[in-house]
Amino acid sequence: MRINPRVLILRNERGVKDELKKIGVSQEAVKILAPKAFHYLIKIEGIPSPTANLLKQEMLSVMADAAISKEVASFTSKKSGVLLIGTEAQLKKVLPRLNRQPFNLPEVSQKLAELLKNFKKGKFVLSFKEKKMDLTRKVAVMGVLNLTPDSFYNGGKYTTQARALRKVEEMVKEGADLIDVGGESTRPGAKEVGIEEEIRRVIPVISKIRELFEIPVSIDTYRAKVAKSALEAGVDMVNDISGLRFDPGLKEVVARFGAAVVLMHIKGTPRDMQSNPRYESLMGEIISYLSDSIRLAQKAGIDLEKIIVDPGIGFGKTPEHNLQILNHLGELRSLGRPILIGVSRKSFIGAILKLPLEERLEGSLAAACLALMQGAKIIRTHDVKPTRRAVDLTQAIIQS
Repeated sequence: MRINPRVLILRNERGVKDELKKIGVSQEAVKILAPKAFHYLIKIEGIPSPTANLLKQEMLSVMADAAISKEVASFTSKKSGVLLIGTEAQLKKVLPRLNRQPFNLPEVSQKLAELLKNFKKGKFVLSFKEKKMDLTRKVAVMGVLNLTPDSFYNGGKYTTQARALRKVEEMVKEGADLIDVGGESTRPGAKEVGIEEEIRRVIPVISKIRELFEIPVSIDTYRAKVAKSALEAGVDMVNDISGLRFDPGLKEVVARFGAAVVLMHIKGTPRDMQSNPRYESLMGEIISYLSDSIRLAQKAGIDLEKIIVDPGIGFGKTPEHNLQILNHLGELRSLGRPILIGVSRKSFIGAILKLPLEERLEGSLAAACLALMQGAKIIRTHDVKPTRRAVDLTQAIIQS
């Protein structure tokens, strides 16, 4: 008899269930065993010491564990981060126990239940008026159309309507699922464009795209007035780099038109965002910011199912920050919303590979595919054809 043990690399519950079925486990046993196959590491930052201590005790009571600061354990610190360590089955077992405890543990229980539900969510269907986009079945490629003279890539190339429409036609043929139209550059240090000028740049082209093509269109703006004009011209989605922070009126406009919205994280503004950005907890701060943006959107009446999140690669981040985001992108699944990622030809790729804009395609594709492996559902790109091919192959591998 030859014994050849191996470690299984299974990315989701479906893979676990398939392996259990292969060895002949009963259907009832599959239901019991599958939640025990995945370990979760859940970080909670800055909770009171009594809450942290009692949370650790409750995790231990279900044969799981929790790491807390040694100062908290000795009652010399008022707050601590907590790292929960356990299987899905153990975490679900501890939730009702937390509900019976003091020190805000019922709130912790509620948040943990929401987190587990969000993290496991895999079905995302966006509604664009009469159209639906099933992001579960197919990762979407969003083609970039910059109608600006000063964008960091292709700036000034599509400032005439004829050239812009030819570019749209090209991207549609190459497999784009969405077109993202922008009338103001948001590259680091870019000058602010007046509202009327931004409208002048984008509305005629949007109107013509709507007339000639059926593809969903997004407007890349953080201004309510621009978004309103674009939505009246027929766009389906607003892509807001500020996560509803720069213009208080934008969320009401999006809600009134029933549009989809991309909520992005940014630190600072395009004018100053790259002036020595610092974070105490990079992913923690990004997720907290986006969580607050989701709440702002919902409070304004925006349907949760129409919200997309974007960590904002390059927007108030150093090259090292961008690498960390890509390495930990899957943590954004905690928000329960589809993830959009925009890495196309960005400066961090040039900084790492020591390459100019024109030679950053391979780096862009590598970063996009890694993002897809971590759960990204929309890839924003200047290079539709190679991105479409890379995305389709990566998705085929993931689903195999």
